[in-house]
Amino acid sequence: MPALRAPGLLTALGFVALYFLLQASVGALVAFGLGLWLGLRASLQHLAYDTKTIGQQVQTMLAQPDARAAMVMLVLCVAAGSMLWLVHRRWPRLWSLASPPGFAVARPAQPLFYLLAVVIGLAAPVLGGWLTQLLAHGHKVPQDIQRVGAEAALPLRVALMAIVVTVGPLVEELLFRGVLLSALMRRLRVGWAVAACSLLFALVHLPDLGFLWYALPGLALLAAALAWLRLRSGSIWPAVVAHGVNNLLAVAAWFLAVKPAG
Repeated sequence: MPALRAPGLLTALGFVALYFLLQASVGALVAFGLGLWLGLRASLQHLAYDTKTIGQQVQTMLAQPDARAAMVMLVLCVAAGSMLWLVHRRWPRLWSLASPPGFAVARPAQPLFYLLAVVIGLAAPVLGGWLTQLLAHGHKVPQDIQRVGAEAALPLRVALMAIVVTVGPLVEELLFRGVLLSALMRRLRVGWAVAACSLLFALVHLPDLGFLWYALPGLALLAAALAWLRLRSGSIWPAVVAHGVNNLLAVAAWFLAVKPAG
């Protein structure tokens, strides 16, 4: 039987980039389809229209809070589902292998790691938030997903929360603590591989945080804890749980601090 090989670094980075490119592409396709529908409707009703007017109408429709929430859910589900399928198709033998180069989509060595994951998921946003505020000198860190969820109607807010704490963590753990970490460990020692993977994880999330540099240390701290969980447990599931708990605390403000819309 041929030896199992980890993904190459360029391939792993390509898969990470593809995930975010898919998100942008799905959003663009939805906007394009909506524009075609508006143009067709105007044509059938014999109304005068031009591409600029149609574009403005699309922007107005997609700017509505509920439409934005629905768009985020669609984009995340399509992009995540596509990546899960692609990774499994590309590396089927690495999918459930616990030790690197495997991606560890398997049960952890001990169920106790799930309890540890919850503890880390609760502690990481507290420590990371404290570190971020210390570096930010009191400035707030805006987050796009926070604004989308806070303004949506309650049913969409609940649905979006479910996706943010389950689908998002699953695909990101597979890509970062599975594919990318395995690729980095081919070239670097474990500590350096974890550090590089954690820094990349933090960097790709900066656009959602307004490119504020002082958000980086908190994100990198969370990513390092997730990598430790994955390596110690022999499974990405504890990391998925910790990631989901972290996200759950972040979106709890949608219900605790914001009056439901509608």
